[in-house]
Amino acid sequence: MSTEQRVINPATEQEIASVAVHDLDETNRAIERAAAVAPAWKKVAPVDRARLLRRFADVVDDHVEELAQLEVANAGHTISNARWEAGNVRDVLMYYSGAPERHSGRQIPVAGGVDLTFYEPLGVVGIIVPWNFPMPIAGWGLAPALAAGNTVVLKPATLTPLTALRLGELALEAGIPEGVFQVVTGDGAMVGNRFVTHPAIRKVCFTGSNAVGRRIMEGCAEQVKRVTLELGGKSANIIFADADLEKAAASAPYAVFDNAGQDCCARSRLLVQASAYERFMELFEPAVKGVKVLDPASESSEMGPLITAAQRDSVRDYVTETEVAFRGSAPEGPGYWMAPTVLETKDTTSRAFQEEIFGPVVSVVRFSDEAEAIEIANESPFGLSGSIWSRDIGRALRVARGVETGALSVNSNSSVRYSTPFGGFKQSGLGRELGPDALLGFSEEKNVFISTEES
Repeated sequence: MSTEQRVINPATEQEIASVAVHDLDETNRAIERAAAVAPAWKKVAPVDRARLLRRFADVVDDHVEELAQLEVANAGHTISNARWEAGNVRDVLMYYSGAPERHSGRQIPVAGGVDLTFYEPLGVVGIIVPWNFPMPIAGWGLAPALAAGNTVVLKPATLTPLTALRLGELALEAGIPEGVFQVVTGDGAMVGNRFVTHPAIRKVCFTGSNAVGRRIMEGCAEQVKRVTLELGGKSANIIFADADLEKAAASAPYAVFDNAGQDCCARSRLLVQASAYERFMELFEPAVKGVKVLDPASESSEMGPLITAAQRDSVRDYVTETEVAFRGSAPEGPGYWMAPTVLETKDTTSRAFQEEIFGPVVSVVRFSDEAEAIEIANESPFGLSGSIWSRDIGRALRVARGVETGALSVNSNSSVRYSTPFGGFKQSGLGRELGPDALLGFSEEKNVFISTEES
């Protein structure tokens, strides 16, 4: 039997909704519904599956503002970010609506016959979505999974379920058949763990903490179940002396303070070449202090609150251990607010420099040359994203090849596009999402040999 979970606005600390917390029986029933309709969904002609995904994208487009306002209230995202996130769901659905008709195998030359490969859907896919980017990460999993012919059961984070629930309703409105895409709310120990243990779930997609990711991977191993993991990050933003320092300094705050630093891709380690360090910091300080930390519903807000008081307190603990270079500002009063904070780092083994803080905190350190920049950048168990700033493209490419991370940008802080692959090295994850090959992660490749030899 379901109980109720209170949903809190992190900018006001007020309850804005309550949603069901599903138990084991309800989770099982959702998975069984998905399994029951999977054969019929698999048989939907690619052209018709594509048409349904396009219709889903169109319906989401009609509700972008509604979805954005839900995310502002539920997750504390700024309204400009939330509109982009809702638009990203629409765009990802539209992008993968072009995939079903192009998800083709090969004819491989062999002796004595004809050899064909086919891509078959896995069956039921369980998607576990985190609280920091509820809408986009839901879309990154569900769109290619549905396009490949799988059914999907999605579990949103208990803190931020509202947009996922609305997407489930919009899918039905768009004509996605009952049971093909379901949203099940509840805690990870119940719903998420059942995705791992239920034999009808053929793959689990998880975005979240490393500790939980390891447990999911261990659990999936029991059934040799497919898994994609997108876990933590501690990404480096590497600034060389020959870079456009004004542009690098102006953009660096948003590379880490976006979404109040609650971003696995946050460039929370800022590496600056020693000969440019003083000048960069002169430019960086006013850029940090200029970040507008306001009510996220305000059109001019650039950063909102952290998700919970506990998260804010955890972030503050890191700051007390290290020298603060300077801070921005944040509102007083209700809400889980924290000012953007810059730490000067002399010890690269410190907790603040090594661990994922998941808040509006960046650590700055000097480096001497390319080799040391790469060495410092790689002194981390993580490897998700990062940036390199230099006018020397040869240097940028050398450093890009040397840094152990999954998605890098040069003279830019943008590392996630739905049309390109995304995922991490080392403990930042396993597998890739997005891009033109995403459907391969939701398919099994089948080989069929047909003999043409005369009997």
